[in-house]
Amino acid sequence: MSQSKSRGIFVSFEGIDGSGKSTQARMLADRLRMAGHEIIATREPGGSPGAEEIRRLLVEGDPARWSAETELLLFTAARRDHFERTIGPALELGKTVITDRFADSTRVYQGTTRGDLRALVDQLHSMMIKREPDVTFIIDMDPATALRRTKGRDMEESRFEEFGLPFQRKLRDGFRELADQEQNRCILIDGTGTASAVAGRVMSAWDQRYS
Repeated sequence: MSQSKSRGIFVSFEGIDGSGKSTQARMLADRLRMAGHEIIATREPGGSPGAEEIRRLLVEGDPARWSAETELLLFTAARRDHFERTIGPALELGKTVITDRFADSTRVYQGTTRGDLRALVDQLHSMMIKREPDVTFIIDMDPATALRRTKGRDMEESRFEEFGLPFQRKLRDGFRELADQEQNRCILIDGTGTASAVAGRVMSAWDQRYS
């Protein structure tokens, strides 16, 4: 399917830390550029100047720095700025937006694993963002393997990894449950194997939906 000239395609990548979702988001962006799509590649938290400032508050520091409720408000504020300044304008121009994380991360991280806040996450999203991705790729990875991958990363942004393996297991369960609940939008992708092998699975799923 050729890219719409009146409405862009909004794509998100989700998964636990170390799952390879960021790599897959970049690889899909590269492939779609080669196919003629105008691509905006972005990330959360961040993606706009104001949201990048909030990002530092969220991903750095002690794991107990914020409560789940405070995190939820900070993420929503960052997402609102991100959507207003980056995502929304690009979609209006007919561009394809690929974001490394969006609201589903908040639904899982703050909504289900750090308190029973899912209803509040959805309420705030409905009030302040009002838009879901057209398609969400959830990269599924064994939590122990994924956590090992995070070792050696920029330790200034390791706040969520420092919650440890039990937290990562809860996250994986949360994302898999979300994929089951939102089957029309979410596509669960096996994250095992090489990056190229995983990219092949992503591209196959993309072709089934948009070719």
